[in-house]
Amino acid sequence: MNLGLIGIALAVVGNLWIIILAFRTGLLWGLGCLFLPPVGLIYCILNFRETWKPLVVSVVGWATMFFSYTGGITA
Repeated sequence: MNLGLIGIALAVVGNLWIIILAFRTGLLWGLGCLFLPPVGLIYCILNFRETWKPLVVSVVGWATMFFSYTGGITA
């Protein structure tokens, strides 16, 4: 399986997890996270105690995608 696809899956799962948590907090937070990505980042900062796990999953997914498609770091 392609490592980039695993990264995409992790990023999607992490972002959906954050959106679900935002909807549990309030309708406007959920809609904001769904349609405006910077609102999701603000939500994660303001609610870090409950969003740190999905944030780590999402960041690991994005990093996996980045290093998979760029070939990694070369000196």
